[in-house]
Amino acid sequence: MTPADSQAPDGGATAPDGGATAPDGGATAPDGGATAPDGGATAPDRSADVLLTDGTTVHLRQIRPADAPAIVAMHSRFSERTRYLRYFSPYPRIPERDLARFVTVDHRDREAFVVVSGEQILAVGRYERLGPDAPDAEVAFVVEDAHQGRGIGSVLLEHLAEAARQEGIGTFVAEVLPVNGAMLRVFAEFGYQVRRQYADGVVHLTFPIAPTERSLEVQRRREHRTEARSIARLLAPGAVAVYGASTSGQGVGAALLGHLRDGGFTGTVVPVHPNASIVAGLPAYPSASNAGVPIDLAVVAVAPEAMAEVVVDAAGAGTRGLVVVSAGFAETGPEGARAERALIRAAHAAGMRVVGPNCLGIANTDETVRLNATLAPRLPARGRVGLFSQSGVFGVAVLAEAERRGLGLSSFVSAGNRADVSGNDLLQYWQDDPGTDVIMLYLESFGNPHKFARLARGIGRTKPVVALASPARPVPAEHAGLDETAVTALFARSGVIRVDTVAELLDVGVLLANQPLPAGRRVAVVGNSTALTRLAATACRGRGLVVDEGHPVDVGPGATAAAFGAALAAAAARVDAVVAVFAPPLPGQPPDSDADFVAALTGVALTGDRPVVATYLAGRLPPGVPAYPAVEEAVRALARVVDYADWLRRPQGQLPELPEVDEAAARSAIAAAGDRPAGAPGPAGPLLAAYGIGVLPTLPAGSAEEAGEAAGRLGYPVAVKSAREGLRHRLDLGAVRLGVTDEEALRQAYAETVAGFGPDVLIQPMVQAGVACVVETVVDPAFGAVVGFGLGGVASELLGDRAWRAAPLTDTDAAELVDEPRLAPLLHGYRGAEPVDRAALVDLLLRVGRLVADHPAVRRLVLNPVLARADGLSVLHAELVVDPSAIRPDTGPRRL
Repeated sequence: MTPADSQAPDGGATAPDGGATAPDGGATAPDGGATAPDGGATAPDRSADVLLTDGTTVHLRQIRPADAPAIVAMHSRFSERTRYLRYFSPYPRIPERDLARFVTVDHRDREAFVVVSGEQILAVGRYERLGPDAPDAEVAFVVEDAHQGRGIGSVLLEHLAEAARQEGIGTFVAEVLPVNGAMLRVFAEFGYQVRRQYADGVVHLTFPIAPTERSLEVQRRREHRTEARSIARLLAPGAVAVYGASTSGQGVGAALLGHLRDGGFTGTVVPVHPNASIVAGLPAYPSASNAGVPIDLAVVAVAPEAMAEVVVDAAGAGTRGLVVVSAGFAETGPEGARAERALIRAAHAAGMRVVGPNCLGIANTDETVRLNATLAPRLPARGRVGLFSQSGVFGVAVLAEAERRGLGLSSFVSAGNRADVSGNDLLQYWQDDPGTDVIMLYLESFGNPHKFARLARGIGRTKPVVALASPARPVPAEHAGLDETAVTALFARSGVIRVDTVAELLDVGVLLANQPLPAGRRVAVVGNSTALTRLAATACRGRGLVVDEGHPVDVGPGATAAAFGAALAAAAARVDAVVAVFAPPLPGQPPDSDADFVAALTGVALTGDRPVVATYLAGRLPPGVPAYPAVEEAVRALARVVDYADWLRRPQGQLPELPEVDEAAARSAIAAAGDRPAGAPGPAGPLLAAYGIGVLPTLPAGSAEEAGEAAGRLGYPVAVKSAREGLRHRLDLGAVRLGVTDEEALRQAYAETVAGFGPDVLIQPMVQAGVACVVETVVDPAFGAVVGFGLGGVASELLGDRAWRAAPLTDTDAAELVDEPRLAPLLHGYRGAEPVDRAALVDLLLRVGRLVADHPAVRRLVLNPVLARADGLSVLHAELVVDPSAIRPDTGPRRL
């Protein structure tokens, strides 16, 4: 192999003479390309919009012959140093013959990507296979000088590695000059196991490109930084252009302009108007670029047909993001959806992110920004709660209610149609935002559920996440166990406090924003009303809280403020949380004023290290004391927070290494299962075997003779089961005959089964008896692939007795799944029975969780029954539903 070149700070490598020989015998082009034998093949679509480290967007796509002039132009902009590091020689221009080969690839043995901003190519990367059907390929990329250091090289390497893996390539090689330290760091910091050799003045690099835990961690850290940065740019602009504000002061655009102007925005507000020189008392310009200041953010309220012109104008002014309040896009139907896609494509091509369309706007209450680019005339005071909403109407309502209840916000984003910026982006931003301690979300749908679950589990460890999911949230009908109660528990197990109403969202938010987290579940109830304190204590027990001994404490309606305060302080000293209840005293009782009782309550609520919730019916409590109109609401909010604090105290667990996993065999099994009709269940044995899970052999039989042959092959004793869906485990209905020991008994069992359930049966060898369990997976709209576990039987199914966790499972997740169902005591030696092998069940769940996490094409997997015993377990039946077209947005290289 010839020496492969190296590149500048974001670069890659091929040789001075172009690198390896192409499969067709032609020499490679300067960047490793060669003409395909047929002049070029139709490529799979591998294009993507991606974020760079500075938060701007670019478009990555496959190279094409029409790119030749742009490639020449980019080459002409290279510095002499970049050319030298890239080609090991000055290489002042690309010869025509090499250029033609360079821009023509076959997308299998040779693939190339360009990174484009507007009409300009900023970078190019490629791989070339090192021989026909070879498992390794040479990789190379180069980035224009002006755009080095923006993370383009790492993005190219991610996408090249993914494309190569799809074509059966498992290893990349590259060769780098020793002086190109930046390029060496690109490879070293990527997370791959890189082997280095130095020879002939060149550093030779070889590394497998299969994803590893470290490479995924590196990729996700980069994803976090870029997404957080892109949102930070939107929320802290120096200048904002407003498109669509009328001179009459009427309409949506005028309202947005007025709220920006009157909200105290610390930057420059630039109305853009085709004719007027003054709008709302501010200088207006026909184009944002005429304002003489760099425009960071554009707020848009124009008709959809005018949007293309706005994008071009905003891009010309250097705008970093668009907030599109205008309606008339995907929410109106197919035509609007096409207009929405065109908007996003144009904005991303110009380096801009988009909030909306059809949104309420964005806000930042930081005193150094004071941005109110929303349709809400007033914002809540500065606080430490970040709020995301899809719905504009909901956003207006919750902002008003937050202000009424004294809940301060750090920032607010309404995403509307969520065509680009989503709740996941805001989670990435708020995770590191020093001004945000609590995150509140209103989510109507989940565009990338698996990513949401992953982010929430991580962020919830440091900042509570409260989510109001739309009541219209769909639940697959075939998975009745995943009902609303199970979904709420699934949120909780992922560190998300799920609430059901707007009022509850604010109830929990007020508590989290103003009070410490409880250290346990012991609660004291103190009040001046017997009825209300008893109601509170009953509500606590109903929510799983532990009412402390001696409580509730009723100080009586005639108690003084000092007595009330002393009872509260004494209770707080011995419990984890306090519920305070105060009803208006009777006329003439007690002698203290309302202010005295407020002071007594706040003296405990604002100075201690135990959370206090209050139902104070005699007036208004000051900010900082979570107050609720009914004791049930106070207790409900407290219970949600106690459950969250419990989750924080649980061990996080680890994703253990699983031996006996064969990824190649798994891919083959998925491909074979994909040949079945869409949605049709089928055998899961080959796929499970690839993950080290054995399934008991099963042979079908359509006649007594076939049943006899099957039993002879498997060996007596056998079980005879109806082959009908849903009956293979129904011993209670007579659909299963066990312990068939010889041919005569087999004929009788077959005849009885056929008489009741039809001619098709299944024959299995007998195994030792055990406790019947069920393991299943479902693709949930909020969490993606989730794993359920429960005990088998009609009663368990009727009660929906399943526990659920999002995949992949940690060792802690799997252990909790085994112990969580209400019937779980049957596994642990109930009434003298021998306990089952719990470790075997945990291992099975870990493997199923990893399987569905690794393969988005798996839409449903059911293991039923699984017989758990003291010496292990047996999987008797397994069914699989595969959709080869299914993709999961958070797998593979980074993309928007």
